[in-house]
Amino acid sequence: MANFNPAYAITMGHEGQWVNHPNDRGGETYKGIARRFHPNWTGWAHIDAMKSQKGFPGNLRSIQQKLEPHVQSFYKAQFWDRMRLDQVHSQQIANEMFDTAVNMGIAAAVADLQRSLNILNRNGKSYPQVAVDGKIGPITLSTLNRHPNPRNVFNTLNGFQFMRYVAICERDPSQEEFFNGWLNRVVMM
Repeated sequence: MANFNPAYAITMGHEGQWVNHPNDRGGETYKGIARRFHPNWTGWAHIDAMKSQKGFPGNLRSIQQKLEPHVQSFYKAQFWDRMRLDQVHSQQIANEMFDTAVNMGIAAAVADLQRSLNILNRNGKSYPQVAVDGKIGPITLSTLNRHPNPRNVFNTLNGFQFMRYVAICERDPSQEEFFNGWLNRVVMM
């Protein structure tokens, strides 16, 4: 079964420190946690306290160890546990699902998994279609864990992720600024 710690380490390699970029739809973020989407995250109180002190945001390095447990518990509860990734047999697919959910949301990550499974089922010859509802349930998990070629699932997931980034940029060219960084999240085997 997959383990949270390797997935968390990979995702933290993609996430920065404190940022408040005007084109970022999440607004103010810390290690990928967007205040706009997660205003009640426990770490915001610590960050807000540092804003009134000299040297912000550089001074956040002094409380980084204090913030780390808040960051880790947030990601475990809000993403890993909600997607039941500890029940996924492939660590690589769990890593991918976690990172995609952090960047694009749980529903998008799960829908891409479901679409991947459906494309790979050879028109229902290998296994029945799964509902593309963006919700991780026993049928999606079982179909994933029984899949005969996890590598193809992984590659298909990354293909959908790439196409989602392209679509975002085509709809809103201001997001092209983030495209190169997003490509670092797309990994093909």
